[in-house]
Amino acid sequence: MTSSTHAQCHTLLRGFTAIAISLMLVGGPVFAKSRDDKRDAKASVASKPTLPATQSKEGVAEARLIEIYNLIGQGANREAFIKAEKLAEELPHFQLAQLVYGDLLVARTRPLNTLGDVPSTMAQEAPGPLKELREESLRRVKALKERPAPGTIPSQFLQLAPSTRHAIAVDASRSRLYLFENTATGLQLVADYYISVGKAGTLKSVEGDQRTPLGVYYITSNLDRKSLKDFYGSGALPISYPNVLDAKRGKTGGGIWLHGTPPTQFSRPPLATDGCVVLANPDLDHIIRTVEVRATPVVIAAQLQWVAPNNTKTVARGFEDALFAWRNAKTAGDVNQVLSFYTPDFNSNGKNLSQWTPLLRGEMDKTQGKTIQLKDTSYLHWVDNAETMVTTFGEVAEGSRIGWTKRQYWIRQNGQWKIFYEGVL
Repeated sequence: MTSSTHAQCHTLLRGFTAIAISLMLVGGPVFAKSRDDKRDAKASVASKPTLPATQSKEGVAEARLIEIYNLIGQGANREAFIKAEKLAEELPHFQLAQLVYGDLLVARTRPLNTLGDVPSTMAQEAPGPLKELREESLRRVKALKERPAPGTIPSQFLQLAPSTRHAIAVDASRSRLYLFENTATGLQLVADYYISVGKAGTLKSVEGDQRTPLGVYYITSNLDRKSLKDFYGSGALPISYPNVLDAKRGKTGGGIWLHGTPPTQFSRPPLATDGCVVLANPDLDHIIRTVEVRATPVVIAAQLQWVAPNNTKTVARGFEDALFAWRNAKTAGDVNQVLSFYTPDFNSNGKNLSQWTPLLRGEMDKTQGKTIQLKDTSYLHWVDNAETMVTTFGEVAEGSRIGWTKRQYWIRQNGQWKIFYEGVL
């Protein structure tokens, strides 16, 4: 390389680095303050800028980035550079792509020492954003290298009713959201996406703690993007935090959503939200088009445990024994026997066990002498410092054309399953 060419490369590198640092400072942690626990979903949209029109390019951005990483690993730096330059040009708001492009520029003048190998003086201008981009890169690569074994599913999904068409599982440790389709042959993994969670990590317990909750939830609604601030990107899917178990444990807060990113930001760092789960807008768009409100379960775990579907049958069978024993007691019309399945601290939408018992008696009087049938049943298993089961089913008396759709929360105490919540959906 001639001295003039070397100088040109350094000039180009300095120019790129200044742009990259600027992008990181603008698109990193310096964005409009959000409270995921309390939101104003009635913001004016008169000045809302249009989201990037490169949806098809954005939708495969991560795959293109990983392809560039693979080419670098193979020593094909020239081909990697061409692809990185194109990706950075087409998606200028994808900060990680800009960083990789910068590295490949650096590699033309000297060996790379680390991801985001910018001059130390410039790195000092944005140490936080640079560290976050490096962590985002590591998590994307790790999640795609350490794939779930084919045919395995998260251990929480014991059984999903045929009417439940999709399910979502979030692994906070991998910054990954997995989307499943419920088929005739079982759950099939159809897509997975990079995500961001709370600044303080997971295990939300109080309002404003900047943590993402852990547990079994459901998508409760689909908020029209026209009613949202730009900060939430292309839309939002609220989930049912706090759920019944959370409320039982005294957890507070609310307004936990799956939502997108501002138009100027392709993705956010792994730990960047006030509690929500945040995806790139094209990824969120696909989820919004796919899932059903109120019917789609969302499991959020610190780390998912992937198991073969057959391995869930033992746990499911033990729970089914308790569920059908409850059903049989109800069919027999023995109120006291039915009540033996409930915990002393049972709650049903604010009614304790003694307040709720007359409703149970009235329900059983209407179905006296008829076999109770449970249809379209789902079991979702959650284990932390306790073992709980969230079950949803249709309850129909023999000969009746209509019934109730119910959800129960069971807890395992001294080896026995007991109900601590029951409600009609």
